[in-house]
Amino acid sequence: MTRPGAGRWLLLRYLQVALLVRLACEGARVALVVLAVDRTGSAGFGGALVAALLVPGVVAAPPAGALADRVRRRRLFHAGCLVCYGAGLVVVAGAAGRAPAGVVLAVAGAAGCCTPLLTGGLTSLLGDLVPAAARGRAFSLDAVSYNLAGIAGPALASALAATTDSGLALAALGAAAVLGGLLVLALPLRPRSGGGRALRPADLGAAAALLLRDPPLRSLTWASAAGQAGTGALPVVCVLLADRYATPWAAGGLMTAMALGSLAGSLVYAWRPWGVRRPERTVAVMLLATGVPLAAVPAAPGVALAFGCFALAGCCTGPLFAALLAGRDRYAPEAARTQVFTLGASLKSTFAAGGAALAGVCQTAGPVRLVLAVAACQALAAALGTVLLRGPAARSRAVPLSGPASRSPDG
Repeated sequence: MTRPGAGRWLLLRYLQVALLVRLACEGARVALVVLAVDRTGSAGFGGALVAALLVPGVVAAPPAGALADRVRRRRLFHAGCLVCYGAGLVVVAGAAGRAPAGVVLAVAGAAGCCTPLLTGGLTSLLGDLVPAAARGRAFSLDAVSYNLAGIAGPALASALAATTDSGLALAALGAAAVLGGLLVLALPLRPRSGGGRALRPADLGAAAALLLRDPPLRSLTWASAAGQAGTGALPVVCVLLADRYATPWAAGGLMTAMALGSLAGSLVYAWRPWGVRRPERTVAVMLLATGVPLAAVPAAPGVALAFGCFALAGCCTGPLFAALLAGRDRYAPEAARTQVFTLGASLKSTFAAGGAALAGVCQTAGPVRLVLAVAACQALAAALGTVLLRGPAARSRAVPLSGPASRSPDG
């Protein structure tokens, strides 16, 4: 049994890994574009590199999660994937503009296949590292790592590229991911008993079946994905709002306000979590709460009040994300837990991309209508989560505050 202080140290070691690899993941999106412009003069090639890094992760999420659920030596598998991701960034940093474009894109794509293990795959390990009673706070702090990486990663990439060299900036981010992968080897993940069974085609659909049939998982997964379609449109909306307020900095400033609000919300939720007995209900409530301040943006006479509305909306997304992670861990069976995490993250990314594309097509509707549509999307997502929660298993899957007792805290 894990000693009381040991769980805190394990969580700290995990968070070191999470922050390193997620800083690399978020910063690489900026560093790749800067590198492409510096070496080739083509922002289009930078966009292709970013797509090559991101799109394979969406496709690879189900097999990567299924393989992670089957492999016996989990430390080696997860560490290897993180190291391969970082090494791929280092190779791209050296080869971009010097090797054939197809080769560089192929290397970026190979690294991108590992991205599901940097996000949902890594989060899925928390259930084996942290005692059951502390998992709610652990998932909240993991959400903080996402928020910090989302804010600091692009800034770090820009700062390194400006002060040193764009190639060195991307290589440094790759080195951070490699270091994070090596630190995984220090996590006490025991070899999985009975692991090593060959991956079968039926295994690839195990998580998908759960996300369609299990009421709590179905509710929190599809509700959060539908809500993400709205928030995915916000970068386009913020550009239009900046024009409305005649304030150019608002294009990025409003998104920064939301990110800072999300960070604050995650920290508060880590300090004093609520709704932990039924995280799927917390997800629905926080989706609805996210839409309220966004719906007030059209009434804001100036950018300062709009900034406050975005910050308040962000404060709601922090607890929402933490509850989503906790719900995946609570309701996913051991045999498909990592796959549930990776597939859920993939669905959110897909819906966010769809929302951004739709906002671009509908930008002639203007910022007021678009921001109201984003707010309505959050309300509809909350309603969807409530409807999908109906089912014979919805009541029986509620578990005590401490979480599942059957899982050993040290895996």
